[in-house]
Amino acid sequence: MHRTFRAGFFARVALAAVFSLVGFSFVSAKDGMTSSLLIGNARIDIMVEGGTLRVPAEDVLGWVKSAAESVAAYYGRFPLPRVSIRITPFEGRGVRNAMTFGDRGGRITIRVGNSTNAAELASDWTLTHEMVHLAFPSVDDDHHWVEEGIATYVEPIARIQAGHLKVEQMWLELVRDMPQGLPQVGDRGLDHTHTWGRTYWGGALFCLLADVEIRRRTNNAKGLEQALRGILDDGGDIRREWSLEDALRAGDRAVGVNVLQPLYTKMKDKPVSVDLDSLWTQLGVQSDGASVHFDDNATLAAIRRAITTAPESNATADDSLPPGSIAVFAGRAVGPS
Repeated sequence: MHRTFRAGFFARVALAAVFSLVGFSFVSAKDGMTSSLLIGNARIDIMVEGGTLRVPAEDVLGWVKSAAESVAAYYGRFPLPRVSIRITPFEGRGVRNAMTFGDRGGRITIRVGNSTNAAELASDWTLTHEMVHLAFPSVDDDHHWVEEGIATYVEPIARIQAGHLKVEQMWLELVRDMPQGLPQVGDRGLDHTHTWGRTYWGGALFCLLADVEIRRRTNNAKGLEQALRGILDDGGDIRREWSLEDALRAGDRAVGVNVLQPLYTKMKDKPVSVDLDSLWTQLGVQSDGASVHFDDNATLAAIRRAITTAPESNATADDSLPPGSIAVFAGRAVGPS
């Protein structure tokens, strides 16, 4: 979960839907290639720009599919009616320089190394992180931490719920990386401290604290997941510009307890110290830096388990989409006529 890129203000993405792989040609067209996926009433357009990816196209589509399944598992539906993904090959390996935008109905740009193999794509977290961004409204620059914090926190949970990540890996990385979000000397609160650590991991810390508190106050019936779904259901996706206060108010309304707004008031203008060691102990997470073990007798062990468990209301692809609603237009070369 090591974050190595910096996304722009509107940089956020969510290709959330569950779909089946029907067919695709190899990504080898010199001038580029496009494909479209129809998922229910949503359409996803995928464009590979000029260049060659050595990985077979079915693995590229499988990578997109896995990320989409993950976001759909967390939010329960595809956030937008249409999204485009533009993949630009580069010399080398890996996935980098991903950004998400709210214009043109929602779009993602992402770079994939031409030597990247199927296993590297399968283990990638970047596309899921970007896809999460589609499901939250665009807010002022001072609140960029909430956009990146949500994506940082939700991404591994979503992948676990879709069966693409082990729960032990998520908690191992949270224990390792969450301290980067703690305030340092000179910190002026989340709205006024725009360091990388406070933007990504400070935002993720806000999400973790909110998730635990919502679950505590609702007897584990609801969590941050339901709050974020409520924001999306009220129309708060990346195409909309909202105030952060309106977004948090919608989230609190969805879960029936007032947690997000007071927590924001507490953390926005001043540093707030959090005893992470105590929190991990209460959640029953024991890490030696190389592996984690769970204490199911810990005070908040039930909350820890609920955080990564998909709600029973989550539908599968077969349950949520009517027959014939999934289609793939096979890849086709695109270039000068």
